[in-house]
Amino acid sequence: MNIGNGIKQARQHFELSQVELSEMTGIAQTSISQIESGAKEPSKKTIARICAALEIPEMALYVLGMEGTDVPSSRRGVYDELYPAIKDFAKQVIGKRKSMLLEKKG
Repeated sequence: MNIGNGIKQARQHFELSQVELSEMTGIAQTSISQIESGAKEPSKKTIARICAALEIPEMALYVLGMEGTDVPSSRRGVYDELYPAIKDFAKQVIGKRKSMLLEKKG
């Protein structure tokens, strides 16, 4: 599981810089950078703050952060078959939230 990669994908989907996400969450930009690079593991509280700021479910970050190595080899075939659709669904959820967030700003 690379939750930092999930956070990075979500942030980029919203077209936000690390600085902008930092301002939205109150989490230092350096911490966001360390989390996204895998140098630091985010706490549950940090994940919750990011999801609250982006108005997305935590599940979306976990799905985006999944890796093939998270799945036992006996289940890898199922993972390879289902994961692309699940990941696309998570991106759709994020996309809908992005639209809603932009409407609020406008």
